[in-house]
Amino acid sequence: MLNFGGEQLFFAVIIAVIGGGAAGFFAAIHASGPEIQVLLFEKSPKLLSKVKISGGGRCNVTHRPMEISKLVKNYPRGEKFLKKAFAHFSIPSTFSWFESRGVPLKIEEDGRVFPKSNTSQTIVTCLEDEAKKRGVQVQVSTGIKSILPKNQGFVLGTDKGEVVVSKVIIASGGHPNLGAYDYFNLLNHKLIKPIPSLFTFNTPQEPIRSLMGVSMGDAVVKLEGTKLSYRGPILITHWGISGPAVLKLSAFGADWLYEQQYKARAIIQWNADLGEQAYSEQLSHYAQLHPNRKVYSHPLFGVPVRLWEHFCAQAAISEAQLLGQLPKKLQNKLVQCLFCYPISIHGKTTFKEEFVTAGGVSLDEINPETMESRLHPGIYFAGEVLNLDGITGGFNFQAAWTTGFLAGRSAKGD
Repeated sequence: MLNFGGEQLFFAVIIAVIGGGAAGFFAAIHASGPEIQVLLFEKSPKLLSKVKISGGGRCNVTHRPMEISKLVKNYPRGEKFLKKAFAHFSIPSTFSWFESRGVPLKIEEDGRVFPKSNTSQTIVTCLEDEAKKRGVQVQVSTGIKSILPKNQGFVLGTDKGEVVVSKVIIASGGHPNLGAYDYFNLLNHKLIKPIPSLFTFNTPQEPIRSLMGVSMGDAVVKLEGTKLSYRGPILITHWGISGPAVLKLSAFGADWLYEQQYKARAIIQWNADLGEQAYSEQLSHYAQLHPNRKVYSHPLFGVPVRLWEHFCAQAAISEAQLLGQLPKKLQNKLVQCLFCYPISIHGKTTFKEEFVTAGGVSLDEINPETMESRLHPGIYFAGEVLNLDGITGGFNFQAAWTTGFLAGRSAKGD
């Protein structure tokens, strides 16, 4: 038995929560109750690390409320599973929970939801205060080495000794390698190999990298050889292409890109509202209206100046070329740059602090209504340790709140 603050633990039920992140804290809070002691273990010295850095330090708590049938479409893995889970705790539930605890939320134009305070510390403080209020005992710098079913409970092997508990909620997050899940291998749960999700495309051989900082607000990115595409903002960086459209596409294409060893071709339609014919017709119409304007110095279709000049260079259009005298062959080349610009992908870049994995505990072995293991009654899972993940925009946190809520309430017996 572990000793917390010099006090022995004597409770009818002891529930252990493994992981001090969003899902772990939410599970611990909702598992607490009369005659129940909740112990939260975090292997690192820090709590709620992802919450603190999410959304540039503002914490993208969730997304704009929407129907569950639409909400689940934002999860490349876990759609059917989460449809059942969200029936119990969805986006409106998240709004209600935080706002009822003095944390007002705001919806931004793109649908992302943040605390009105514009700082993640508001969310961190809310969770920590609620856990403290409910008597959750937090143990940092305490890793779990093993979970062994015994009698009517479980024995946890920790860095500081053994502790016997009644139930266990595993919310230890996603990890880039299977070895991180070894501590519960005695439970014999099927694990889906973890691979990266939400990453940018490295394009080391592409001259477009020289346009670092240039962005388009509404484009379409496709993965050549697949039906995968995504619409949204694109940003050119010093390593390649990024932005919401790329990150979301990487999530839906995570498995395929992994199989390709992150060597593929992306095709970019720089203005999502315009097709190939529309580009040609509008370019010809503009040339008729302004025949003496130089192509090079008159960007069209909302394309930034530097990017337009790059397209002109790619299409072999000189700086002196007039619109009214633009040969059809060069016009076609320019249209191709605008409509289907090819980029060779060679590698990826993930954001270490916000690393999101595709993979984890197989959902087939978890009850989506309770988060309880179908193999071991009394074991529950929550958050990214499960084989589910969402695109950017607050969807991963929403999954954490929902699965944490269900795991906590179910372990408590509600």
